[in-house]
Amino acid sequence: MNESKAKELMLKYLKTEHLIKHSLETGAVLRGLAKYFGGDEEFWTACGLLHDIDLDTIGTDYSKHGTASVELLRKEGVEEPVLFQAILAHAENLGFVKEKRSSNLDYALSAGENITGLIAAYVLILPSKKLADVKPSSILKRLKEKAFAAKVNRQLISDIEKTGLMKDKFVEIAVSAMQGIAGEIGM
Repeated sequence: MNESKAKELMLKYLKTEHLIKHSLETGAVLRGLAKYFGGDEEFWTACGLLHDIDLDTIGTDYSKHGTASVELLRKEGVEEPVLFQAILAHAENLGFVKEKRSSNLDYALSAGENITGLIAAYVLILPSKKLADVKPSSILKRLKEKAFAAKVNRQLISDIEKTGLMKDKFVEIAVSAMQGIAGEIGM
């Protein structure tokens, strides 16, 4: 799976603007993490782009999240076990899938998709509303404030440390990655 095909599929199934932006952000963060871990940047980016392609389809029925994404991808002729594992495992905290996070990619996807929400929320409180003005130290500070962006799963972000990557370096990578696509996501 490459980035171009992943983006095409993402745009086919996602129509909600904030979900598209979230997927683009997650793809960018996963690309940065692939560089750090020595992973396949195209493939990791594709995982980030595709991880939530089912959300416009399933609505609020999160019992189908992850599984429905894999079904959509299979319908499109995609057969990528590592991609499917990452997509399913990123939803393990919902309690409806049997797959558990085990690889660096699995942990990167669940942490990466969650940190994007915290960074995006922080951008909204800045006077400039620009990613260029975000400092990793500010995100680390907000990460400790449970009331800020309260729906962000901080445990999944902290679990990045199970890969050997420390949280401060992870946040630095994530902020830089999102800044790299700021024009594309309007931040």
